[in-house]
Amino acid sequence: MRYKIKIEPLGVEISCGEEQTILDACLRNGVWVPHACTHGTCGTCKSKVLKGEVDFGLASNFALMDFEREEGYALLCTAKPKSDIVIEADVEVEEGIEFYPVKDFVGKVIDIDDCARDTRKLFIEIVNDKIFYLAGQYIQLYIPGTDQNRAYSIASRPLGEGNSIIELQIKKVPGGLGSKYIFDELKQGDRVKFAGPFGRFVLRKNFDNPMLFLAGGTGLAPIKAMILDAIESGVKQEMYLFHGVRSTRDLYDQDVFSRIEQENSNFHYIPALSEKLPEDEWNGELGFVHEVLERKFQKFSGFKAYISGPPPMVDACIKVLMRGRLFAEDIYVEKFFNEKDRITGGSKVGVVSRI
Repeated sequence: MRYKIKIEPLGVEISCGEEQTILDACLRNGVWVPHACTHGTCGTCKSKVLKGEVDFGLASNFALMDFEREEGYALLCTAKPKSDIVIEADVEVEEGIEFYPVKDFVGKVIDIDDCARDTRKLFIEIVNDKIFYLAGQYIQLYIPGTDQNRAYSIASRPLGEGNSIIELQIKKVPGGLGSKYIFDELKQGDRVKFAGPFGRFVLRKNFDNPMLFLAGGTGLAPIKAMILDAIESGVKQEMYLFHGVRSTRDLYDQDVFSRIEQENSNFHYIPALSEKLPEDEWNGELGFVHEVLERKFQKFSGFKAYISGPPPMVDACIKVLMRGRLFAEDIYVEKFFNEKDRITGGSKVGVVSRI
């Protein structure tokens, strides 16, 4: 069964299957409505249902309150139509950015690299097509034997002719469905299925502001794609990468960013450890990303900031930036939510663009 979805204020009408989320139908038809987590956690895709009925799905009670449901609001990433509907979405058109429609892909795992403690890189060769995406976007990897998928950012630089190979960087989460599949079951040579690209956390190359890249753990993945794309595109403004991990066992890609720093005078690499173990040989920065950032800069006005990582890390960085006079229109955020965040609501601070 398929239903008609009309998206206001665009006046665009699309078709959506009864087992398909409204967000998925929009993105596959080139209607780029705001979204972030795609799993009912962040509330970015919250929209009003003006006409018709929907199944709310597994929307978090923190992202979509009971009174909001009663007022007709739904999260498009979890909601499925039960009739023809009309929705009012906060559709944005951003100058200088053109998003690609979401498609399905089949890939082959050509390499697995355990690059740090409980951290794995997957290199996937697409066998049925090429993927076009913007630096910072992510894919949804389907978990075999389930109806579930998990979101992972693409760490490789987007190519103008489309990418046939992509890199993912994945942190092992104890008890996580995606982690069990990727760390315990997936092998080199296996076929995988995924959809993409998703997300509005993308590099804005139409500004000449200096840029701050703030990454926590595998929040480095979309940031890596952005930096590689910026360097290849000849971006000339100053760029600073702060990458925070717990100890040296969790640090990776130092060779990549150290080489970029050596070859580009406008790029500065600042890795940091939140704790130094006795066996760590480390003369670099100590502390959380937001602490190191605050030691390096007092004022941030004039910058563009990109923040990616766990919600507490993202929130702490936002507070530091705002104290230093950088505000929402110049801050772009990617929070790495998990299933626990959907149930508990995670952590939130302020109102930040991107997102």
